[in-house]
Amino acid sequence: MISLLLPTRGRPGLVTRLFDSIAKNTFHLDQVEVILYVDEDDTDSHDLDSADFRVVRIIGPALSMGGYNSACFEKARGDVLILANDDMVIRTPGWDDRIRALNAEFEDHIYLGYANDLFKKSRFCTFPIMSRRTCELLADPYPAAYRRAFIDVHLFDIFKRLQHAGFDRIRYYDDLVFEHLHYRNGKAPYDATYGYARNGRFADDPTFIALTAMRSAVAKRLLSVIRNERIVVVDDAVPQDCWRRLNIDPPCRLNIDPGPVATF
Repeated sequence: MISLLLPTRGRPGLVTRLFDSIAKNTFHLDQVEVILYVDEDDTDSHDLDSADFRVVRIIGPALSMGGYNSACFEKARGDVLILANDDMVIRTPGWDDRIRALNAEFEDHIYLGYANDLFKKSRFCTFPIMSRRTCELLADPYPAAYRRAFIDVHLFDIFKRLQHAGFDRIRYYDDLVFEHLHYRNGKAPYDATYGYARNGRFADDPTFIALTAMRSAVAKRLLSVIRNERIVVVDDAVPQDCWRRLNIDPPCRLNIDPGPVATF
């Protein structure tokens, strides 16, 4: 099963467009699901659904972007998780078979994949693809401390650390297209949702810096699994002092079994 995690606000038409592209280009619709998070006051989006594949709707309070994606992750059934946007369209027929092949490439299922978004292309993992096993080992793959942005940068940084250690687990597919129809590349009008994100454009810079030590710790944890060594314990993916520095409350922790662990 492949799960697309999709927070949305005020864009039912864009979600419908994305759903249409999924229905058109997916080879195995019974093995794909979308986990949709909709704000409780966004009533125009409450009935979004598909007759072609499974859609799970979460209707709840406004959260941080990390909170949205974490809530979607909790409801997902997939062995593969993809962070999706409502301004994204899947263009490649059989994309789901390509993702399954990626998931089968590594026996330990530790990888970060991404498609060509026709905007940032290979430079940036706009829509990160990871296995459930990778997410579990990260402990908190989509930290709620990130209010609006930087989750993709956060994940890319972790896997760049693996690359630096001699294990290249990043996979980019130029011929697999998840097009990002963003206003900055002239493919969409500027709307209220873009305005909200842009108003907090630099809000997550200090968060990214504050979580540097955490990224180092979880990268070491992934390396220990890749090397078939004792698994490094990560007590809390986002340290408590980080929450204090950011002046926000920590979220409820995900109850994830990390598998066998041992301390050094």
